[in-house]
Amino acid sequence: MEQYKKEFIEFMVESDVLKFGDFTLKSGRKSPFFMNAGAYVTGSQLSRLGEYYAKAIHAAYGDDFDVLFGPAYKGIPLSVVTAIAFSKLYGKEIRYCSNRKEAKDHGDVGILLGSKIKDGDRVVVIEDVTTSGKSMEETIPIVKAQGDVEILGLMVSLNRMEKGKGDKCALDEIKDLYGFETNAIVNMAEVIECLHNKECLGKVLIDDEMKAKIDAYFEEYGAK
Repeated sequence: MEQYKKEFIEFMVESDVLKFGDFTLKSGRKSPFFMNAGAYVTGSQLSRLGEYYAKAIHAAYGDDFDVLFGPAYKGIPLSVVTAIAFSKLYGKEIRYCSNRKEAKDHGDVGILLGSKIKDGDRVVVIEDVTTSGKSMEETIPIVKAQGDVEILGLMVSLNRMEKGKGDKCALDEIKDLYGFETNAIVNMAEVIECLHNKECLGKVLIDDEMKAKIDAYFEEYGAK
């Protein structure tokens, strides 16, 4: 496992973003783990988060692209901090763009904020996590409507590795549906490898009992 991935897992725990226990997801599934990117709230947390995204995007897609698109709402700060980190780490100026939930009819009019997307742009979409792919159903038409653009791929922070609408995980379903690459900074297999029976911030978060709960969850909901 790359060092930045191990550091990112510990960072999620430290930031109270990745938790283990009993959670009811939006889908109604009862899950023993939960990730809430809304818990990144401080300047230092957001700065580090942008750097982890930038490293993962650079590893997956290089730097030959023009725009980071972050779907409203959580994707807005993600695209901003990652664009800053990309400039800092790789000396490459990447524009950020996001959508509004409602189009603005005065001043900076339209549905987009940040950079406009134009013909020839190569775009990477950035999100926190995706379990059903529903957000992409809204996002991809918005990006494609801006002109003759190429979507290189999607980057999320965590691949939960569970079924989406069918038997594949949501990231694989998105890849099959839209034809671009999908990646995550880390996946749950890497999280388990990093945390199972190992101390993180002085605690063992995935002991054998929690590991059994996660295994049972994946037995029912794990992607094929």
